[in-house]
Amino acid sequence: MRPTSLAVAELLAQHAAAFQKMLDRYAKSVDFRGTITASDAGRLAQQLGVTVDRVMRDLLPFAALYAEPVISNFRVGAVARGLSGNLYFGANIEFKSEALSCTVHAEQAATMNAWVRGETGLSELAVSAAPCGYCRQFLYELITGSTLKILLPTTHPILLARLLPEAFGPTNLGANGGLMQAENHQLSIDRQDPLARAALAAANMSYAPYSRAYSGVALATAEGGLYAGAYAENTAFNPSMSPMEAAISQLNISGGDLGRIRRAVLVEMRSGVVSQVNAATAVLSSISGVRLEISFATATPAPHT
Repeated sequence: MRPTSLAVAELLAQHAAAFQKMLDRYAKSVDFRGTITASDAGRLAQQLGVTVDRVMRDLLPFAALYAEPVISNFRVGAVARGLSGNLYFGANIEFKSEALSCTVHAEQAATMNAWVRGETGLSELAVSAAPCGYCRQFLYELITGSTLKILLPTTHPILLARLLPEAFGPTNLGANGGLMQAENHQLSIDRQDPLARAALAAANMSYAPYSRAYSGVALATAEGGLYAGAYAENTAFNPSMSPMEAAISQLNISGGDLGRIRRAVLVEMRSGVVSQVNAATAVLSSISGVRLEISFATATPAPHT
């Protein structure tokens, strides 16, 4: 169920006039992509006499309107705060006729939303239900995982590290840094059309320290929207997020119609270790009849010094 003007109005009626005014402006924006600027969040907190943490919690029902729980009917909203102070929405997505492992969790969606907007870490993450073990493992991969604070609707902030004692993290497999660190893998493709270049850009920022199988997906809708997602690996492997899931999440949190995809491009390396082709095709086919376009990237040799 997509957010409707009536649903938004009912939610906004529960909040103060200042809260209503800001969210109404964002909801009506034609280019709204699930992001609220740090200045708007700070201004709203000041007007209401609360903290930004409180604003993030109050935004959770709004974020949950974007959920697509077609199997569980259990809606989850998340709001992440990037190191810039900007806020990013996320919501869970499920895919009929596909494995449950394809599900996008709200925490993952909010993280991806922040990452593709240029954030290099999260300071806080508000979520409408306590993160499951899968999400705790996913979030611990963040470069800011050890300092990330989790905000639940009715409890004090708690460090992610306390929710995942004796955690298995990137250093256990010899990886430096973490998810959301700035990356540029210097990949290239022969294609020049904007959608393929967007998928290439996503592949170049992808995080794959274990397989080195960098990949990205870009989707185009009938309305002219373009949405990209990058591959995000996890040290425990299973909580890794595919680039197709990330791109679909971006389309969804931007208010787009999943059934209106008209083109989909996957860019990946011919690594022989990990491929996204089968997974991307399966997830895409569950929501759209378009054919997945595939381009294989090559690494640009480093210049001699």
